[in-house]
Amino acid sequence: MHYVCVSWTHKNTDIALREKLSLLEFSQKKLLQSLLLEKNILECMLLSTCNRVELFLYSIDPSLACKQVVKSMSKLCEINEANLSQRADFFEDSSAIHHLFSVASSLDSLVVGETQIAGQLKESFSFAIENNFCAKNLSRALHFAFKCGAKIRTQTEISKNPVSVASVAITKAKDLANLEGKDVLVLGAGQMSELLCKHLLGTKADITVLSRNYEKSKNLALALGVKNEDISKLKELVNSCEFIFCATSSKDPVITDELLEEVEFKRYFFDIAVPRDVDIKENDKVKVFVVDDLKDVVKKNLALRESEAHNAYAIIGKMTVEFFRYLDDLELNPIIKDLRLIAKDCAQKELKKAIKKGYLKNSDKEEARKLIHQVFKAFLHTPTMKLKHLEGKVQSDTVANAMRYIFALDEKAQGLDEYKCEYAVENKNEI
Repeated sequence: MHYVCVSWTHKNTDIALREKLSLLEFSQKKLLQSLLLEKNILECMLLSTCNRVELFLYSIDPSLACKQVVKSMSKLCEINEANLSQRADFFEDSSAIHHLFSVASSLDSLVVGETQIAGQLKESFSFAIENNFCAKNLSRALHFAFKCGAKIRTQTEISKNPVSVASVAITKAKDLANLEGKDVLVLGAGQMSELLCKHLLGTKADITVLSRNYEKSKNLALALGVKNEDISKLKELVNSCEFIFCATSSKDPVITDELLEEVEFKRYFFDIAVPRDVDIKENDKVKVFVVDDLKDVVKKNLALRESEAHNAYAIIGKMTVEFFRYLDDLELNPIIKDLRLIAKDCAQKELKKAIKKGYLKNSDKEEARKLIHQVFKAFLHTPTMKLKHLEGKVQSDTVANAMRYIFALDEKAQGLDEYKCEYAVENKNEI
């Protein structure tokens, strides 16, 4: 069995292709369901963000799994199969785990050190678990990935003064003009919009938040001390604000040419949504920036974090080796064997004591041994059956580690809460 990753990111695709690949919840289910119909693919999970669309799989034949993913994505997204295959990066086993750990640690992000990816990965994992798309094997990998990310955040300064796509967009805007006193519109009321507003507060801009979900945008505006307007004011605000930042989850463009009117000042649109929110023609008074246009600012960020990234990759390498060593130690059959050996050893010791103290005659030794063996065999029957029943299930790692600890098969209580994944998934309905 093999771990596999098929990846389309900002490194190998442009925003136009990632936009076509981005999948809403219903399509995600459809894709993952279709993949699990393939006998070759045993578990799967999809990570879809503004900068990446990646499939993590557990499969029998990794080469075939990659072809099946490309074929399914091509059919669902209506993209040429050969083009998808040519653009994709394929990872297998140790390289797949190393890549997953790099993603979880934000080393593979457009903005190295950004903190959003961990939450996005946990959301994707929760979605896959809740819909039975992944089980024991991907769960093991994901929880190790979260542990790796946490270790890198605490042992390096990769996330010191954390940045994000939102902060990079604001930095780009500040390079264009002094935002103090400028009318700025933030379209959307989700996590990205909140980050945009928080970074904008330091510029002393005149901020207005607008979303189709009025209550959500109202609460965001109240929390941050900025203005809030109803969706009916969209056209008015688009034509009165110099800077417009868009970060909604709409599958269709929110700002189109029909909304725009001629104005005397220059307007800058920052579209950090995928699929894109802005579909307008540029001219000398209208400039649109998308995620891929922020790479010059990102390069500066990467240079500043290069030494810390080197330290982080060293941790990822060690954690990858540790993960596969961990898998080797998790088989249930050795636990069953060890339990029986412990029982046998215990029986022999107690039998020897009983004969020495005169509780049993030496001539009765063989019969007593057979009786004790039958007693332990009967006693261990239920635990043995329970352990065998757990093979292939998500809970098996937790139970296996508990058994190792309780019966002193391992001195450490490793992984007793291995599947505890505390992450509050927020409702992200936006405009």
